[in-house]
Amino acid sequence: MKLNFSVNYRTAWGESVNVVIDYVCTDGARKRQDIRMTTQDGEHWSVETAIVESRHRGISRFAYYYQIEAEDGYVLRREWTLVPRLIACASGHDYRMDDEWRATPFVNHLFSAAYLTAEGMQNDSESVVTLPTFRRTAIFRIMAPQIEKGKKVALCGNHPALGSWSLSRYVPMQYAGQSVWTVAIDIEVMHEPIEYKYVVVDEKTHNLEDWEEGDNRKADFYRMPDGEVRVLDGGIMRRREKLWKSAGVVVPVFALRSERSCGVGDFGDLKLMADWAAANGMKIIQLLPVNDTTMQHNWNDSYPYNTISVNALHPQYVNLDDAGRLANNGSMLDFNRRRSELNNLSFTDYEAVEKVKTEYLRELYADCEEKLASDEQFAKFKKENEDWLVPYAAFCILRDKYHTARFSDWKEDAVYNRRRVETLVKQREAEYIYWVQYILHNQLKEAAEYARNKNVTFMADIPIGISADSVEAWSEGALFNLDMQSGSMPDKGNAKGQNWCFPTYNWDAMMREGCRWWQKRLQRMEQYFGAVRIDHVLGFFRIWEIPRSSVDALLGHFSPSMPLSPNDINARGLTFRHEFMTRPFINWRVLTKTFGIHAEYVRNTYLREKGYGLYDLRTEFDTQRKIYDAFNGRNDENSVWIRDGLCRLVANVLFVEDSRWPNMFHPRVQAYNALVFEALTSEERQAFMTIYNDYFYERHNEMWGTLAYRKLSMVLERTNMLVTAEDLGVLPDCVQPTLDALRILTLEVQTLPKQHGLEFAHLEANPYLSVATISTHDMPPLRLWWQERTEAAQHYYRDRMQKEGRPPVALTTTLAEEIVSRHLYSPSMLCLLSLQDWLAVDAEMRNPDPRSERINIPGDCYNRWSYRMHVNIEQLIADEQLNKKLRTMVERSKRNV
Repeated sequence: MKLNFSVNYRTAWGESVNVVIDYVCTDGARKRQDIRMTTQDGEHWSVETAIVESRHRGISRFAYYYQIEAEDGYVLRREWTLVPRLIACASGHDYRMDDEWRATPFVNHLFSAAYLTAEGMQNDSESVVTLPTFRRTAIFRIMAPQIEKGKKVALCGNHPALGSWSLSRYVPMQYAGQSVWTVAIDIEVMHEPIEYKYVVVDEKTHNLEDWEEGDNRKADFYRMPDGEVRVLDGGIMRRREKLWKSAGVVVPVFALRSERSCGVGDFGDLKLMADWAAANGMKIIQLLPVNDTTMQHNWNDSYPYNTISVNALHPQYVNLDDAGRLANNGSMLDFNRRRSELNNLSFTDYEAVEKVKTEYLRELYADCEEKLASDEQFAKFKKENEDWLVPYAAFCILRDKYHTARFSDWKEDAVYNRRRVETLVKQREAEYIYWVQYILHNQLKEAAEYARNKNVTFMADIPIGISADSVEAWSEGALFNLDMQSGSMPDKGNAKGQNWCFPTYNWDAMMREGCRWWQKRLQRMEQYFGAVRIDHVLGFFRIWEIPRSSVDALLGHFSPSMPLSPNDINARGLTFRHEFMTRPFINWRVLTKTFGIHAEYVRNTYLREKGYGLYDLRTEFDTQRKIYDAFNGRNDENSVWIRDGLCRLVANVLFVEDSRWPNMFHPRVQAYNALVFEALTSEERQAFMTIYNDYFYERHNEMWGTLAYRKLSMVLERTNMLVTAEDLGVLPDCVQPTLDALRILTLEVQTLPKQHGLEFAHLEANPYLSVATISTHDMPPLRLWWQERTEAAQHYYRDRMQKEGRPPVALTTTLAEEIVSRHLYSPSMLCLLSLQDWLAVDAEMRNPDPRSERINIPGDCYNRWSYRMHVNIEQLIADEQLNKKLRTMVERSKRNV
């Protein structure tokens, strides 16, 4: 059997187009080929390969895709592969595939689980359709995600075998799953070039209802040899799709409240939330991360983005009623009393909830431990998830043994050792950890299936980073830069920036293995979620990378980046002086301006003299981390003043040396505000600012866009989840085109406009591929924003709502309803509003205290994530007046049609 492939793709110098073929043999065996194609002009690529078959072992089918590789085999780009090119083989035939490169289609969302669930359509996979073969055969394939239920696709053309353009003599096609339709045609009698189109036919009446748009498709089978099968892949059917728009609610799991929950929302409550959403025409429930964050067993663990595992679910979200009843009636009565006390609180008491739920689960495990030994489903769960479950269990055991999740403090266990892990998980404690995860998996999966049956899908939230004290950092450290931290660069609102303390990704290592770590992560999430939100998507373009020795973000730099050599700096008119520009510049003037009356004490205690009136920090105080450690427990005003001043001295440099590339440098962010900048001459300042502006605003744009496209396309290539991104803040110019090319939905917040010079965005200008929302979990909800930002509220009332006079101090239900409606009518594909903002339209159901509705204050590192809805979900479901209003608003905006 011979296979001929050809595709058009214009490559750059040093790149090649490869075809990757996966064969399935008649005996079930599989094999793969990665074949480099040839070209004469760098655009038209082709290759022929031969497969040797035997009577006992033939090829039953093959799937293939094209990818771009560098000279060393590094994969640079892969075509869209969500719907595979799958061909069933017939022995004794050769196959020719004349293809076009598959970019991510504009209608990519129509293949997503979120869309299929909302429309009540089957989320199937492409199946192998065995088609007849003839002496000379043409296989026509087309993807038609736009057609509605009760319709099918057919083929009609100018040849009698294709119906001669007759409305009744079309050729029906066979459905192959994933919106793919196919048919095999005997072309023996087709001596002239043919023209054809794909058409839409009603399944019941068989009437031809619609023709695809555009010019006729053409094919020429002249001189096609006997025994050949020509595969004509038509890509996406050229038919205008119905504009799909949907509404949804944003609420963290921990914020849910039901009559049977235990002081915190749980996966069982998601079923009730799905009932409420479905009753109001909402199709999506967006959640915050639901992974385990247990590090210290205290309030610090309430931060949902600081997870110890990207796979393990949080034990607090287990629904205890569904988990099982305790055998001891006395224990059950005591638990119900404690549950009632916790459930009556206006907030989530993280520590108390963990204590009560842990005690319950441990007693329940003791009750059912013997039965679990013969539970086949439990054994199957452990086997299928052992790649992450085993390291996670070992991590939890060691965390509790050493009373810290900081694995660098675990003595001999600090370095991941597979044999040691295998010994640890033989303990009874490991089986308990497996069992808790088994219950959580079943409950979330059951809730997701329950929601799907109501045409509602859950949206996940992926944090941009992983915790430095996590299973992944411990067991898969090569995939991360554990000596660096991610954060956000300083700006006008935050002079020191933010240090998130998450290690950065080692993208070279991840890309070398085809981003399998990311793909497996998303594959597991697909069990529960039909959509996903990528938090801080800018991190895929560039991250602000901070040395592990730093506390604030001033000594960070872009990653990836193109640092400057001394020659680069000299060429731009600034004479590079290594000692002066890269070491903290400290003289008496700097000391007096920084420490005032404490200058003498600081000089004698923390510095050493190096001549010419200059000083160096002593070795024990030469990094910000060392300084903070030295001042640990000293919180008086003077100590804090000196500590912060010493940290400013560490950052008093013009350039930051790159930790990976020796003798390469990055301009220090906002160095023009540092005291060392004042030591430059006016000419040197001007030259430095030229270098600075080029580095921060121009130098990297093209590189960031290219690399981000490569990362995101590989990470997302196999997921069927609808992908959205949090892309707020000041962004480089490359972000929007890249997200658009990959059909990733952007986030549009009217009070955070992306267009320079506007105080509020125009909702009518929202792109279709976007999510419209009023507020995020990092912002005050609508009513609180109106109350706190009185001047901005006045401008919004006048400029966007077109109303005269002064706005009311407290947002009225009428105004709230108008604002919500404006967002529902926006062009955005999705309108996802927080539960607090939905309830703002109803005087009876809204929270009397808007301040209690805030979830997070980003500038407060001690923020307790304790928000909980003030009414039960059962009350929401029963409130027909509220539900009628919301349902009407959604229906009138045509977001549930």
